[in-house]
Amino acid sequence: MTVRDEVLIAGVPWPAYKLVALLVGAVVLLGVGIVTMSAAPAVLTGAAAATGAWVGLRAKVERR
Repeated sequence: MTVRDEVLIAGVPWPAYKLVALLVGAVVLLGVGIVTMSAAPAVLTGAAAATGAWVGLRAKVERR
């Protein structure tokens, strides 16, 4: 991983793929929450999307 692949948050370097995964999870959480108007499916789907994005993007970064 290079320096440009990291983002400083409160002085701590975070890999960019982690922030992307969190953003994906938040968007899915809001989308499913608005469509279903129920917290349980929104939280579970958002968590699953964030986890999938996190693992998938990490694998992609490690292949480089």
